[in-house]
Amino acid sequence: MTTTVTAREAATALFEQLSSGAAPNELAERFDERVDWFIPGDTSVVPWIGRKVGRTGVAEFYAQLGQGAKVEQFGIDTIIGDGDRCVVLGTLRTTVLATGRDIETDFAFDIEVRDGLITRYRMFEDTWAVAKAFEPKSTEVG
Repeated sequence: MTTTVTAREAATALFEQLSSGAAPNELAERFDERVDWFIPGDTSVVPWIGRKVGRTGVAEFYAQLGQGAKVEQFGIDTIIGDGDRCVVLGTLRTTVLATGRDIETDFAFDIEVRDGLITRYRMFEDTWAVAKAFEPKSTEVG
């Protein structure tokens, strides 16, 4: 008997596992080895964004994110869609550890599943705010 996992169920399970502190390799097991993963932005500034390949790339993303930032708030407002594709909308606040600056942004994830694994993962956020949070704070005294 085959169990069909919807994109909504896969997304919910991923974000619950992420919030519980699961290791990067554990999170990567939720993804297909041929996952189409992309988070747009300036990869010369933000090390964890960009295109990732396979479960190794997914684990690398979560490891880099964990080493470079602290998620202060992650809230899902709604999940739209069912079946094999959904969109997750919400807000987040993350502190960049190297600068102490916060990233505050709305987000949208585009997630698709096949055979219970995530095959497409796109995150859309305020890429300008993300890059800006990597700029060192001014030490200038006025």
